[in-house]
Amino acid sequence: QVQLVESGGGLVQPGGSLRLSCAASGFTFSIFDMKWYRQVPGKERELVAAIGSTATSTVYAESVKGRFTISRDNTKNTVYLQMNSLKPEDAAVYYCNALRRFLRTINYWGQGTQVTVSS
Repeated sequence: QVQLVESGGGLVQPGGSLRLSCAASGFTFSIFDMKWYRQVPGKERELVAAIGSTATSTVYAESVKGRFTISRDNTKNTVYLQMNSLKPEDAAVYYCNALRRFLRTINYWGQGTQVTVSS
C-alpha cells in the first residue's frame, strides 16, 4: 500500500521557519523524483520545489528561491522542505508528490499539510 504522509505544518509568524517532512512507504522511494506542491483555495496547485532521485538536482519556484530548501534521505524514505523567512503568501496546503517516468508514468500524492503564516 503506497503512502505519502506529510507532517510539520502549522501556524508560524511571518519571518519564521517550518520544516515539512514526507514519509514514503509502499514503493521504491529511491528511484522516484520527489516534489512539494502547494495550493490555496481557488487557485491551481503550484510546484514549490523538486529533487531528483539521487538528490543531485533540485528545482525551485522563483517565489521561494533562497528561502526554501528541499532535501531527501533515501535511507529513511523521507523528503523534507525547510522553509525559512516565511511570508503570508506562503500560506497554503502543502502536498508531497512522488513521480517516476520510465516506460509509464507513476504519480503518488500525499494528503497535504496546512501551513499558515500569520501574526
